[in-house]
Amino acid sequence: MSNGHNRDRRSFLAAAAMTVAAVPFGVGGCAVQSMISETTRLPVEGELPSLGGATRWLNSSPLTADSLRGKVALFQFCTYTCINWLHTLPYVRAWDEKYRGQGLVVVGVHTPEFPFEQNLDNVRRALKGMGVAYPVAVDNDYAVWRAFGNQYWPALYFVDARGRIRHHQFGEGEYEQSERAIQQLLAEANKGSVGQGLVSVDARGIEAAADWDSLKSPENYVGYGRTENFASPGGATPDKSRVYAAPAQLHLNQWALSGDWTVGRQAVALNKAGGRIAYGFHARDLHLVMGPSSRGVAARFRVTLDGRPAAASHGVDVDEQGNGTVNEQRLYQLIRQPKPIADRRFEIEFLDPGVEAFAFTFG
Repeated sequence: MSNGHNRDRRSFLAAAAMTVAAVPFGVGGCAVQSMISETTRLPVEGELPSLGGATRWLNSSPLTADSLRGKVALFQFCTYTCINWLHTLPYVRAWDEKYRGQGLVVVGVHTPEFPFEQNLDNVRRALKGMGVAYPVAVDNDYAVWRAFGNQYWPALYFVDARGRIRHHQFGEGEYEQSERAIQQLLAEANKGSVGQGLVSVDARGIEAAADWDSLKSPENYVGYGRTENFASPGGATPDKSRVYAAPAQLHLNQWALSGDWTVGRQAVALNKAGGRIAYGFHARDLHLVMGPSSRGVAARFRVTLDGRPAAASHGVDVDEQGNGTVNEQRLYQLIRQPKPIADRRFEIEFLDPGVEAFAFTFG
């Protein structure tokens, strides 16, 4: 997941047009905000590529480009820990429910970012919990991702009944425009009018849209492969157990470890109880992608803001005293602040060892 705030429209479109020949760790990313402004003309952008590279299908028998002929299809690239995809999910679920009977087929393509997202049990459990009932291609080898030339989570591709890609949308937003594209393609396919009303969603919890006006903290990975602004004295020692300390002050968007940790390429792993992660941030919401390092393990944690319990600022995975438990590999919402939003110092202390943390995201 990468931050797209500072990309202008031309460079963003050029990057999106590139075909990814291989997708090692570090390639691709969450498109944080909509940067595309298409017309409603919906030109032909290309043919629907092969779906044969999917390693598994959920909620459906395998679909093919041929089997989708005669249907309007909406392809949605996702990975279940991506906060930006989670923000789009209420709309995609609503479109599936509203237009399925009129010939729309929504197809999820789950292309994993982190290794644990390759685990089929994790994916199946996560999607079921999120109410995803439409077909999902499990794309563990990035074959479908490469076939589309895709580079972002989330990404939407709109395919007409003749099997042609007619529209795309990268990142959050442009929901009215996307639904209008669905309506236009259905009208073409059915040779008749489709109702012009738009869905209304009531997104709550982790699916609620970001507060863009107060968001001053970009996403940040904590593994040494892609992290930024690590402030523990001495820097990170890659792939070795070490006791770290956090400075007394953290500037905005700096972060630090304290306690016994191993900093790996993709994640930091806690070796002994009592380890902490501190982060200076400015946002309504703070999330952390994390999980137990071994299946079946649970680790307790405690969250503070500026040294005090989270109280009214706690997220859905934390109680008012700041307490929570890591028991599965996923994105945890730790902070949701009421206004006014200001620079804050977040800390999470793990009361048990055996935790891996991968990335902070904000909203």
